[in-house]
Amino acid sequence: METIRNWLLPLILAAGQSVLLWHGLAGGEAPGLPGLAGVVCALVAEAAALGRRRQAPLRALAGTLGACTVGMVAWPDGYVGLGTLIALYSVAVRCPVPVTVRAVTVTVGVEWGLSAVQDGFRVSLLTLTIGLSVYVVCAGLGEARRQWLGGRLTAARRLAGAEHARRTAGDQERRRLARELHDVSAHHLTSVVVTVDAARRLRDSRPELAAEALSFAERTGRETVAALQRLVGLLRDTDPPGPGITSAGIEELVAGFGRLGRPVAAHIPDDLTGPAAEAIHGIVREALTNALRHAPGAAARVLVRRVDGVLELTVENAPPRTLAPHDAGGLGAGRGLAGMRERAAAAGGELSAGPGPDGGWLVRATLPDAAGPQHPPGPGWRRDVLREQRLADPALALAAMVLPVVTALAATEDWPERTRRASVPGLIVVTVLLVLHALPLLWRRRTPSASFVAVLATAWMWPVAVAVVPLPSRVSQFLVGGVLVEMLAVYALAAYGQGPSRTWPAVIAATVGTASVVTATAAADGYLAGDPVSGFAVVMVVVLCVVTAPLFAALCGAGLVVRRRRLRVLENDDFALASSMWHAQQATEAERHRLAVTLREAVLHHTTSLVDLAERGRLDDVAATARAALAAMRDMLHGLGDAGDPAERLAPSPTAADLDPLCRALVAAGRDVRLRGLPEAARDLPPSVHVAAYRIVEAALGAGDVGAARVALRRRRGTVHITVTGVPLAVAGPVAERLRVQVAAADGRMELEPTGNVRVSLPAGPAPAPVQEVSPSPYA
Repeated sequence: METIRNWLLPLILAAGQSVLLWHGLAGGEAPGLPGLAGVVCALVAEAAALGRRRQAPLRALAGTLGACTVGMVAWPDGYVGLGTLIALYSVAVRCPVPVTVRAVTVTVGVEWGLSAVQDGFRVSLLTLTIGLSVYVVCAGLGEARRQWLGGRLTAARRLAGAEHARRTAGDQERRRLARELHDVSAHHLTSVVVTVDAARRLRDSRPELAAEALSFAERTGRETVAALQRLVGLLRDTDPPGPGITSAGIEELVAGFGRLGRPVAAHIPDDLTGPAAEAIHGIVREALTNALRHAPGAAARVLVRRVDGVLELTVENAPPRTLAPHDAGGLGAGRGLAGMRERAAAAGGELSAGPGPDGGWLVRATLPDAAGPQHPPGPGWRRDVLREQRLADPALALAAMVLPVVTALAATEDWPERTRRASVPGLIVVTVLLVLHALPLLWRRRTPSASFVAVLATAWMWPVAVAVVPLPSRVSQFLVGGVLVEMLAVYALAAYGQGPSRTWPAVIAATVGTASVVTATAAADGYLAGDPVSGFAVVMVVVLCVVTAPLFAALCGAGLVVRRRRLRVLENDDFALASSMWHAQQATEAERHRLAVTLREAVLHHTTSLVDLAERGRLDDVAATARAALAAMRDMLHGLGDAGDPAERLAPSPTAADLDPLCRALVAAGRDVRLRGLPEAARDLPPSVHVAAYRIVEAALGAGDVGAARVALRRRRGTVHITVTGVPLAVAGPVAERLRVQVAAADGRMELEPTGNVRVSLPAGPAPAPVQEVSPSPYA
């Protein structure tokens, strides 16, 4: 599949150029035999260079430039060097902006040099400017694509990390709780057992030790009971605040919600601490989680201000920017709003929540806090990943500014000398008007509505300038070239605006506005395209509306399609992240609840009985109860992952030997999968390598490919080499990131080949003793 993608476009270009060459031969316009040989060599070189544009874009650009040079010299009037545009686009997609800028400079220099040689060093200004504009726009579009792919890669990494955290949340919580439980109470019970046993052994020789042991057991037991009760209470709290929450922790929490490209902005004082900071942390976490569930892709803002000794917290999110939001039912427990109010009340404040003025959701809380410095809100909170471009917008704005101006200057070459000199002031005015008209395009992604309004407003400078200056008729006609700006503004409003309901009126506004401006300019000038204008202005407006309405409607529809597709991708990321977070939370809460039940029913019960027996002076029973409590504690610590109901026990970890049934299951499902290298390569592997090998092959085979796949394991010099072929969907995207996480966890190395091959090396210790070779048995 990757090979087809690499070579399909070069072959299509070569076929198109071959058709032109054939027509030239049939019409007698083709070059001679040397020129024909040069054209064929140029086609072959261009196709070969473009075939490597994804792996080596700079070399592909150099190859296409060389092929273009040969082709243009061999057949100046018939060779079309479109391969250079494609190679430059690939450079912009896969290289940083400085490299792209240098590539554009070299490409434009070669283009201008060829034009100068062909035209006898009398280069047309129009030709040079059109070439510059086309290459700059091409590079800008490639850079926009590079940023989008970079965002997708970052999203894939975040999602892979969230999925890995979801799978390991239960294990990590068990280990953490085991350490906490041991630190809290295990050593207390051990000291009670040791003290009471010593008192019992020395009861006859030192009877006073019994009273001391009973007093120590009672005091230590009470401390242990209090500690266990606090721990059980924390375990029952499904969302306990983290210890020592400060402003940095809240900012990290907000940054975590924005790492997938979500437009989340925050302004938080840098000295928050104590109960107020813990309450703000919990409220912000719940509010942003709800926004992630119910308004995917929407902008959000977190603002904390100090006013008259209180903290004012505002968490606001815009309405969802998608036509079909995911159903978030089932991801929440239904206590989000109540939990936020409880947090605010516990900190001595209050909270309110409800719909915002723009249809979004607004959470406000006031919390007591000591007086502190007040900082103004930070600007620019509505910045969106879809609107961050460093090269595309300036490139399009430059093209919209320059092309009409250069067209006008090129047209003056055919005018008489006297007319040309008299038109210089008018051309300067037209240039200034066109530049001002196109300038709002620089902000078409960040503020599409304001940019669109500015474009429509600056267009009315045309009839005013024609009436006031006045401009010659031959000069004023070039103002019509500014309609290109309206087209780009309409597309930007649809692609980066607020949805179809607020975009379609822009089509009507652009159509009527453009027709009215052109009609008013023609009426003030008296001419349109060199012909006198009659007095039927209304008819002219209607005709222009009929002509331009389909064009603006098509641009608007294209922008809406692009917007919907990209927002759907971001929405899926939001939903996947929210789902992973929810499942991880559920796994953590399940472990906490299970440990709380075990503590209450076993350890806490024994410890409470120990205190009661110590108060009653029953030393022997105290010793037995302390031992029972300690045994229950140790059993719970040692078997924390396997204790409890059998349905809750962890499934046994898979091993490399389980690859055989995995591949057989895929074969039974209709896929051609073959496995080689078992059981020799899997003998005497460390447990961690067993699990890693299985998970890596499982992820690669489960990427979604349906074609034939081959899995090979080989043990050599203390390393297990795993090769999975026929899995092109596993070498990119979330699956590739998941593989990287698994390989890194096993301290291994991995190579992902574009052809669909995954090669992994895992450290496995010394190789086992050689055994008789067993021939592999293919499954298909």
